[in-house]
Amino acid sequence: MAESVIERAPAAVGDTAMNVRFDRIGWGRFAGSGERLARAVTIASVSFGRSLLWLLAAIIVGCGVWMLLPLSRGNSTEPVKPDVATVEPAPPGSTAAVSPIVEAQAPAAAELDRLKISSQTWRRGGLGSKALVTFTLRNDNDYAVKDLEIVCAFTRRDGSHLTDRSRVLADTVTMKSRKTFARIPVGFINVNADQAKCSLVAARRA
Repeated sequence: MAESVIERAPAAVGDTAMNVRFDRIGWGRFAGSGERLARAVTIASVSFGRSLLWLLAAIIVGCGVWMLLPLSRGNSTEPVKPDVATVEPAPPGSTAAVSPIVEAQAPAAAELDRLKISSQTWRRGGLGSKALVTFTLRNDNDYAVKDLEIVCAFTRRDGSHLTDRSRVLADTVTMKSRKTFARIPVGFINVNADQAKCSLVAARRA
């Protein structure tokens, strides 16, 4: 009996060691599975957190765009049309009536055949370099005239032409009357000028 007990004892010790090994292997596998599970959970958590952040950012951007759309629609207004009406020019050859205001702003030209220079003389002025003319204008029209434009032609003693000088006079000559213009400067002339003749080329109704 004693021998059998002693022989069984080593077998029991071997069984215990084997059980301890199995327990260690089981716990090791369990621990390895736990670490892998923890890593998977951590990766999933990080991925979920990033996805959540992207989703939150997209929601914020979408809300901002949605809030700006009504403002842009409200601010888009049609161009304001000017109150002043534009007047298109009449085509050439048209017989459109001219407004009386336009006619008043642009006085009609006077009849030159009823305007005559009855007498005229000239002299030098400004140390002999300027011409001063004196003439009398007779107006035989039934209306007053103004803006008288004269042109004076200067020649040599032999009659050869030298130069022309013009001048516009804003004075008014009443109807059926005459007026004398004395020593009117018409510009610089050549030193060889000896004769001058002035003519009326334009005038307007006053």
